[in-house]
Amino acid sequence: MKKRFDVEILGQELSVVSDSGDAHVADVIGYVSDKVSEAGVAVGNKNALKIAILAALNIADEYLRLKAVKQDAYSQLENRSERLVRLINDIR
Repeated sequence: MKKRFDVEILGQELSVVSDSGDAHVADVIGYVSDKVSEAGVAVGNKNALKIAILAALNIADEYLRLKAVKQDAYSQLENRSERLVRLINDIR
């Protein structure tokens, strides 16, 4: 069941609707808030748009790096699985 969450980031109040659990939504909001805070320190001014864009870029960079790591791990697992299947078939 979807639930509404009220959020304030960069002085902007938002309502977020999610069917995820409270803990997950709190984690997401906390993560974004932390990234916005980090970006605010890096930008060094109070321009909310620049802070939001920098935070989004940092989150996207992190996501794409982790996605590549995951894909590499899947490829390695697939290769190892195929080798194991060949070894098993060779034993028979």
